[in-house]
This record gives sequence, structure tokens and C-alpha cells, in this order.
Amino acid sequence: MIEEIREYWNRRPCNIKHGQSPVGTPEWSQEVTARKYYVESHIPGFAQFERWKEKRVLEIGCGIGTDTVEFCKAGAYVWAMDLSERSIELAKLRCSQASFSVGNAEERLPSVQFDLIYAFGVLHHTPKPWAVLANAHRQLKWNGGELRIMLYAKWSLKHLLGQQPEAQAGCPLARVYSKREARQLLERDGFEVVSIEKTHIFPWRVKDYIQHRYVKVWLWRWMPMKLFHWLESKLGWHLLIVGRKV
Repeated sequence: MIEEIREYWNRRPCNIKHGQSPVGTPEWSQEVTARKYYVESHIPGFAQFERWKEKRVLEIGCGIGTDTVEFCKAGAYVWAMDLSERSIELAKLRCSQASFSVGNAEERLPSVQFDLIYAFGVLHHTPKPWAVLANAHRQLKWNGGELRIMLYAKWSLKHLLGQQPEAQAGCPLARVYSKREARQLLERDGFEVVSIEKTHIFPWRVKDYIQHRYVKVWLWRWMPMKLFHWLESKLGWHLLIVGRKV
């Protein structure tokens, strides 16, 4: 299963098509970042990049390094790892400050005590998420250390409508979790859940979105933003979870 997952993300690293310029160029990197935080505007607030200045950050499943770049810009000392060799290759082109490695987080993590361990949209794709969390528990600092992860939500509009979980079809593994199940997952490995929130409904019409045009589906086009955000808190696709070591 791990090799199948690795091959899937090597074929098309996550968000590689967010940029329209030639892949690997500075222009492409800027376009990827701009699109990522436009369509998932909750990420900077959840990651709190500036908060980790001069702190040690481990990013599990860094992909092509969009969040990695922001942690480094904020002055964090960043270790970033991913199962996909192609993703790490592209991440290295975008960010020279981080320490990158290809690896399976179920087996081992860097032997450093971290202030933050961050995994956004990653653990639901691995066969043994509890093994990753057990490793994370060992490498997270006791005093002030935080775990910040995003898991896909079971009680979400996307899952209830049966939509495919990723932009490319054929994802080998994509689990979904209720808030209760997510809490149990963390608690089994010795974490206390500090907060858990739900957000993110994708409002864009796909045929336009893939052409880099932003046209909302008719239902969302006329909905007041206050109501839309309330609905995201009930039926959003992303569970944003903060934990600490106990």
C-alpha cells in the first residue's frame, strides 16, 4: 500500500497544477502559493506561521513545500519530509532553508525535539496514522509543544455527496473521520485535543477552476458569506485539530 501511495503522489504531486508557468520556476512557485491560500484561506490562520519564529518545526507530508516556504519565511527552523520523491524534488527548488528528506513517517521521524509538528491533509492518506502519531509524540517537546493536523471530515458535504477526495482520481487511501473518531485517534497515542474545528467547502465550478477561473457554483454564488462560513463549520471537508502531549 505504501508503494502504491508513493507512486500516486509521484505521478502528480499535490497542487502541482496550481501554477500556470513552467513547473519549477520562481513564477510557478509564486502562482502555486497564491492559488493555494486563495482557495484554502484558512491555512495561514491555522498554521500560524509567524508564531514559530526561531522554533523547531517538523512538517510531515510537506508535498511541494508551499507551507514549508511560509514557515521558513517566518524564521522557523524547518524539517520537512514526504513519501514522494518528486514532491521533495520540487519543494527543494522552492525553499533552500529547510532540511528535506524522503521518508515514511510511520517508520521514523527526525531525531529532534520539535516545538511544532504539522501535518496538513496527510495522515488520512497513510495506512497506519496511529504509528505516525506515536512517532510524533516521541519527538514533540513536552513544554509548549503543539501538534497541528488536518484530517478529512466524515460528516462533510463532499463526503456525503460521494465526491472524489483529491483533484486526481484513483487516490489509493483517503480516510474520513468524525470529530469523535479524530479525538480518539490522537488520544490513543497520548495527545490531548486542545481544539477541533471544521471548515472548507469548495465553492468553485470545476470546469472553470481547472482553467484558473473562479466562478462559483450557483448555490454558493448567492449565499451570504456569513451563512456560507456557518455551513462550513457544520459540513466542511477539513477538520483542523490542535493537540498537545500529555
